[in-house]
Amino acid sequence: MTFSVDAIKELGLSAADAIKPKKQELGQEQFLKLMTTQLTHQDPTKPMENGDFLAQMAQFSTVEGIGSLNDSFQAFASSMTSSQSIEASGLIGKSVSVPSDKGVLGLGSPLEGNIKLNGTTNQATVSIKDTNGVVVKTLNLGSQSEGLKKFEWDGLLDDGSYAPPGVYSVEAEATIGGKNTGLETFMAAKVESIDLGDPQKGVVLNLGQLGAVEFSKVKQVF
Repeated sequence: MTFSVDAIKELGLSAADAIKPKKQELGQEQFLKLMTTQLTHQDPTKPMENGDFLAQMAQFSTVEGIGSLNDSFQAFASSMTSSQSIEASGLIGKSVSVPSDKGVLGLGSPLEGNIKLNGTTNQATVSIKDTNGVVVKTLNLGSQSEGLKKFEWDGLLDDGSYAPPGVYSVEAEATIGGKNTGLETFMAAKVESIDLGDPQKGVVLNLGQLGAVEFSKVKQVF
């Protein structure tokens, strides 16, 4: 957007001021003053073309509109965060299902989760590994239809003893369409607290031994 030197001087601005990046942001009142002043100083033999005048007005309207839109988005984002905070606070003490390849075997509580099948299968398995990556238990789920399918492990090992409580890795696979396919797993964990500290991530749930996970990734609440 360009204004004449006479118009700029009449408003008490120097040419240097007019081209400084920080001075390019004009308020509505200052813009209108510049526009009016420029019209009074224009050459009568070469008046501003209607197209030029409308173009300058359109540029200002666009800038004003973008500013208003940005403010609206910020207000909307703030409202969404507040809404999520209220909703997430009600999850404290409840169990949720989130995308994860790790699960928690508690003292007296099983390791629970779901596998996601993109088709029917006649054989689905879940391998549970310890911290060294050694398979300590394989759960045979047999034939399953498409969708989310629940599984759980009470910690019982093949030798009749029980595995110690803690975090275990989970790996699932199934034969779908004649091919051995890796499956996405969703693990259950109890929400211990919520964190509102990082505006970039939004509301974050603290799932104890499973760590922190964004509220938007919660698949189920139970």
